[in-house]
Amino acid sequence: MSETADLVVVGAGPAGLAAAATALTGGLRVTLVDSGGAVGGQYWRHPPDHARTAIPTTGLHHGLREYRALRRALSAAGARDRLDLRLAHHVWSVTRDGDGFTVHTVDRRRAPQETAVVLRAPRLLVATGAYDRQLPFPGWDLPGVLTVGGLQALLKGGGVVAGSRVALGGTGPFLLPVAAALADRGAEVAAVCEAADPRAWLRSPGPLLRNPAKWAEGARYGATLARHRVPFRPRTAIVAAEGTDRVSSVRIASLAPDGSPRPGTERRVEVDAVGVGWGFAPQLDLLLPLGCDLTDSGDGNAVVAVDAGQRTTVPGLYAAGEVCGVGGARLSLAEGRLAAESVLADGGAAPALGRKRLAAVRATVNGQRAFARAMGRAHPIPPAWPRWLTDDTVVCRCEEVTAGTVRAARAARADGGAHDHRQVKQLTRAGMGWCQGRICGPAVHCLVAPRQAYTPTERLIATPVTLGALADLDQAGRTPEGTEGAAHE
Repeated sequence: MSETADLVVVGAGPAGLAAAATALTGGLRVTLVDSGGAVGGQYWRHPPDHARTAIPTTGLHHGLREYRALRRALSAAGARDRLDLRLAHHVWSVTRDGDGFTVHTVDRRRAPQETAVVLRAPRLLVATGAYDRQLPFPGWDLPGVLTVGGLQALLKGGGVVAGSRVALGGTGPFLLPVAAALADRGAEVAAVCEAADPRAWLRSPGPLLRNPAKWAEGARYGATLARHRVPFRPRTAIVAAEGTDRVSSVRIASLAPDGSPRPGTERRVEVDAVGVGWGFAPQLDLLLPLGCDLTDSGDGNAVVAVDAGQRTTVPGLYAAGEVCGVGGARLSLAEGRLAAESVLADGGAAPALGRKRLAAVRATVNGQRAFARAMGRAHPIPPAWPRWLTDDTVVCRCEEVTAGTVRAARAARADGGAHDHRQVKQLTRAGMGWCQGRICGPAVHCLVAPRQAYTPTERLIATPVTLGALADLDQAGRTPEGTEGAAHE
């Protein structure tokens, strides 16, 4: 099945929703594609429609007025046949054609049955967001050890509290809302271990002072943690998890300025669930094969390079949200609107936003990007975190590659060994499993090339797709160039 629109937007989180709504206001026909069963992305994740009245989500969301307004705009456009909303559609390949882009998806609304769907448009906007960045530590592969984002997704999507006694660790402001939500729903949060020193914000106070909503939000979370007597431990990390069938305790330690554990500070905390997060990694799978230029975001990630209007270096291709750098929902919303205005301008259409509102959107983007840069400086990955790892610590869980094996590959550099995560993959199979390096890739990169921004491996197929769907496309003569061999990787 093939469909054509003026613009295809991939990703229905804050950036994609704002972009689609703005483009629709400007008169374009828009196809909005998302792998989820509802719009909103991870930020506005909700329980399924049939269960929303039974699952309380009070206090888990911000900006719901904006979310509801965007949903109303999409519904109105759908009623006028201006919007083609494709939920539960997984995009597995995007190719650039002479007159635009071809987006290959599989419709999984009736899984396990899959239906191939081909979408075409002269312009494409990618807003696929980001996912939790993880650093391995001894015991991180035990059942009960989750990402911080995973803990929040269980709360938002199903009202599920993953444990009765939970420890959180990593770095970044995201630890606070998850800890507060768990505590408000009856979990005992045994500790929130923040690896960074909060005083690092004093080195660049301007962006924080110019965003009073940010520190007001942080103050509210702090008040919630104080009310529930949740211990907040700065300059501290979870350095190991222990248990047999599942996690039963964690070891935490105070950190020196370089991130190495201070001798004599380690202690054990009993828990039945753990959440860990070290910021986020942008989801670049669809952008890399199209040849977009990348840039260093300053937080350890390479992100797609865009101009002042969210245009990438590929004509007709736009990007918004966390693929351009992690900075929160407010930044994503503004970038989505800005990208849609560029789509309208490049197509010769009248702007959707007035002059004053467009100026305000640009000011928001600039201010929120400054805050994101300051956040990256205040919450870096500790340089000495590899010292937490024993040689038998699993780094690549899919292929069971250990830290000792990765270190050996790096040490062999003089003899042709590894100097980046791609070469480690060739030598050890780290990153060749089911997740295709999405979980272990940033960690392997930090072990072998910590001073370089992490760029994920380019893949022609972005998500698993059945051979039946590929065969349908092949029979129709529409298999994307270069995917014949990729199907067998």
